[in-house]
Amino acid sequence: MRKLASIRKIDEIRPIEGADAIECAVVGGWTVVVKKGEFKPGDVGVYLEIDSWVPTELAPFLSKGNEPKEYNGVKGERLRTVKLRGQLSQGLLLPVDEVNGTKFITGYFREDGVGSMIIVKEGDDVTEALGIQKWEAPVPAQLAGQVRGNFPTAVPKTDQERIQNLKKEFEEWKAQNLVFEITEKLDGSSCTMYLDLEGDFHVCSRNLDLKRDENNSFWKAAIQNDVENRMVAANLQGLAIQGELVGEGIQGNQYKIRGQKFYVFDIYDTKTGAYLNSEQRIKLCQQLGLEHVPLVSVKAITAEDIAGILQEAEGKSLLNDSEREGLVWKCISDPSISFKTISNRWLLKNKE
Repeated sequence: MRKLASIRKIDEIRPIEGADAIECAVVGGWTVVVKKGEFKPGDVGVYLEIDSWVPTELAPFLSKGNEPKEYNGVKGERLRTVKLRGQLSQGLLLPVDEVNGTKFITGYFREDGVGSMIIVKEGDDVTEALGIQKWEAPVPAQLAGQVRGNFPTAVPKTDQERIQNLKKEFEEWKAQNLVFEITEKLDGSSCTMYLDLEGDFHVCSRNLDLKRDENNSFWKAAIQNDVENRMVAANLQGLAIQGELVGEGIQGNQYKIRGQKFYVFDIYDTKTGAYLNSEQRIKLCQQLGLEHVPLVSVKAITAEDIAGILQEAEGKSLLNDSEREGLVWKCISDPSISFKTISNRWLLKNKE
């Protein structure tokens, strides 16, 4: 589960050239613009990641005097990647009060005048306690489908941790000289095609198992690629093929694809509880006639720091000449080690 709001230590405070009232706080691999003097290195604060939907009561200033927007019945604002005075700012940093050495978040006051207080320590996840939601774009009708059930519990949902939250691990992986498969992160919609141990075939969106429907884009991709029959013929019970559906009607179709295409990025074996390694995954894609996400490189981490590896994420898509969303890094020797680097240039251009 992604920690959208957590208690984090401020690693560094940097000045912003030409700015008198603001400065830059560094939290892990994130940079956040804050009021000058509000934090100092070593302080802890409440860090809210981009994609967070922040209730108005918690941070009314985000609406900048305008009427707050509404998402899932909650008035508030979405945190985006922005540049202020030339400084990249991602997320929001709120202060944590200290009372006799105990750290508290002072909760916001409701309309009835009743407040709340939450005892916390560094590393705590306070997403639910603060009413933070993950903002997600509305699902187009052709992707929504009819719900068969919840996402299969035997299969992990598709999501990679951002490198900004893995500062310690980044240094360890670099010191170990681990070699990674680096693939392009495509801007589409996640899809899982799963043949369970009983031989029942499932097609799932990011969060739901969907009923068979030839008009649904996920099912259409499975049918057009004959995934069920090919998996059954190859006795692949227990395998879940996970990939990105891109093309018309999906996220603006930055790749200018006619129709829609499915690209595999992971294959999970529920019998072993592990992902197939890079070689196994690519070989099975070839066997099943499925396209794999574009392979960019195979190498160890060479960037000096997180800022450097984020810069490597910038570049052109291998599907066309558009700005790529980013990269996904998967360790060759241990597929459980993986992370994503999202291009800040792409974020600013797409106003995430």
